[in-house]
Amino acid sequence: MSAEPMSTDAVTDRAEEPTASPSPQAAGDAARSGPGRGGSGVLNVFSHAFLIAWVVMAAGPLIWVALTAFRPTADFLNDPMGLPTSLHWQNFAHAWTEAKIGRYAFNSVIILAGSLTGTMLLGSMAAYVIARFTFPGNRFVFLLFAGGMMFPVILALIPLFTIMDNMSLLDTRPGLIIAYIAYSLPFTTFFLTSFFRTLPSGVQEAAMIDGASHTRTFFQVMMPMAKPGLVSIGIFNFLGQWNQYLLPLLLNNEDENNYVLPQGLAALTVSQGYAGDWGALFAGLTIAMVPVLVVYAVFQRQVQAGLTAGALK
Repeated sequence: MSAEPMSTDAVTDRAEEPTASPSPQAAGDAARSGPGRGGSGVLNVFSHAFLIAWVVMAAGPLIWVALTAFRPTADFLNDPMGLPTSLHWQNFAHAWTEAKIGRYAFNSVIILAGSLTGTMLLGSMAAYVIARFTFPGNRFVFLLFAGGMMFPVILALIPLFTIMDNMSLLDTRPGLIIAYIAYSLPFTTFFLTSFFRTLPSGVQEAAMIDGASHTRTFFQVMMPMAKPGLVSIGIFNFLGQWNQYLLPLLLNNEDENNYVLPQGLAALTVSQGYAGDWGALFAGLTIAMVPVLVVYAVFQRQVQAGLTAGALK
């Protein structure tokens, strides 16, 4: 039997059949495998290599100091870059007692408790008023705080010393606490002002309608809402005041027993360098690093949430 020839209508219908379009996944795979894929891969390799190098440069010295703190001085002098063969805990006992690191740390905690509390309280109150109330000079006051961030502290050392001397606040804990608060207040107010402006005003208005005073509205309504920003700026203030060296060197340099931790570490560096007790020196540095690392590890998520909350609201 011979095959019948295909009709003209059948040929036309088959030619007009739509061609199946590629799926979105196939299109995405084709786009990712295009000519730009090679450049993106090179960029990823470069960025990862840069991040790894940055981690090594940042964390490498800290790890080296912590490991060296467990080595005897003789072992360190023979091989400075070696690893500890045993845990030499005597270095920490020597640094804590004989080098007075324990006393210096206690002084820092006492001063930091007063200065951090005062900074957060005054800074949040000033930021709340600037952000939520309209009054003559509002913008000028805000610019004053912003200008305080640009003013180098070193230019104010001589006037600050004179004022503290006239007020009999030199070599006292209250004087150092006041100096820390004045040092940290501009950035705290500037940061929290921007944060308070992002908070919804309806909650504040509802509290005022219900009869709440300005003080109650601030402490019971607005401050809980601003918790992410308060935690973030509190961590930054903690790190800055814990590591502060210039102000204590100027205002708290009379009695060695009143030194804060950065001053004590500087004195330990000089004394142990001459004495040759490098193990105690590295142990003291490790003790000073531990609170900072613990605070950052515990509040890392809160810091990130506080930094991004203002941009997302």
